[in-house]
Amino acid sequence: MGSTPRSDSVRPTYRHFHRIAWLATTLALCVIVFGAFVRLSNAGLSCPDWPTCYGRAAWPTHAADVAQHAANAIRVAEPDKAWREQLHRHLAASLGALVFVLALIAARRRPKGIAQVLAAGVLVGISIPLYMHAQYGVAAALAIAGELILLAAAIRWDNSDLSRVSALALMTIVFQALLGMWTVTWLLKPIVVMGHLLGGLTTFALLLWMAWRATDLPIRLAEATRLQRLLAIGLVLLGLQIALGGWTSSNYAALACGNDFPKCVGQWWPPTNFHEGFVLWRGVGVDYEGGVLDGASRIAIQMAHRMMAGIVFLYLLWLAVRFLRIAGMRGWGTLLALLTLAQVALGIANVKLGLPLHVAVAHNAGAVLLLATLVTLLARIRAPRV
Repeated sequence: MGSTPRSDSVRPTYRHFHRIAWLATTLALCVIVFGAFVRLSNAGLSCPDWPTCYGRAAWPTHAADVAQHAANAIRVAEPDKAWREQLHRHLAASLGALVFVLALIAARRRPKGIAQVLAAGVLVGISIPLYMHAQYGVAAALAIAGELILLAAAIRWDNSDLSRVSALALMTIVFQALLGMWTVTWLLKPIVVMGHLLGGLTTFALLLWMAWRATDLPIRLAEATRLQRLLAIGLVLLGLQIALGGWTSSNYAALACGNDFPKCVGQWWPPTNFHEGFVLWRGVGVDYEGGVLDGASRIAIQMAHRMMAGIVFLYLLWLAVRFLRIAGMRGWGTLLALLTLAQVALGIANVKLGLPLHVAVAHNAGAVLLLATLVTLLARIRAPRV
């Protein structure tokens, strides 16, 4: 008989680890979709201070209640929008707490593992009140130190007990909190808004992969290695398209072509300015709400998003057909094809209908579902045991 290969399963250090991971994954999905609703309903700056909202842990219910607060000098309170932004922050904070618990559990059998995760959490926790008291330099130094502790742990640990991915997830969500803060303090700066979107989706992908590996429901296929490579390529292409979508949204370029599709302002290739459209850093102090770019620059962003959408559409459909031809994987192939077609249809509907809120939010949710499908397959497909 041949030698038994090393097991490709993981061994979480707590029997309910997978349940906590699935709870965190579900909450991450809610945070992302609700965050899209906040951003697309123009409520992203409705709480100009951070992490409080006009000095409150919750949010003001009447503008007169916070009329004397210093944040009014930045933006007059709009309670009908402020609740959206602050509720999103509370949901994100709850997710952060769950990921912190997962990291602690995963590290419990690592030498000084719990101490490292706790130290990182304490440093980041201390940085928040320091930031609120305008000690920005010290707060940043403590947050960075916490991140470096988690990075060092992730480099040293492996995934046999999911400690590495748990540390990476916690590290990502801490950086997400920083991006959320900069989104407000830097007035919807496009590179930060796009980064915040990508960070949220990265957190979701890490948690979903962790949940599936902890649940241990592998799909054994003879061509697993090749399929994993194809799925990884699909993830990269989808990630690039999501980044372009975030750049389009944060620069208010979704309707740069008017309601025209497949043409743009009545032309197949209207005047564009790709150089200005893709300047990533324009300094701070500018209020980016509503966008600052001219028409040609916004058209360049929209055209880039459309062209990349075509590439991703063709690749994912081809990948779906590939799965349809594999026995036992036809359901996954059908799901991937339907999600891809639905996502393209929602993108076109956004343009033709003038970006209605419910369609725009559904378009964001569709991207998350596509990501979830690819990550799920990547986590579950494995080679047969010898």
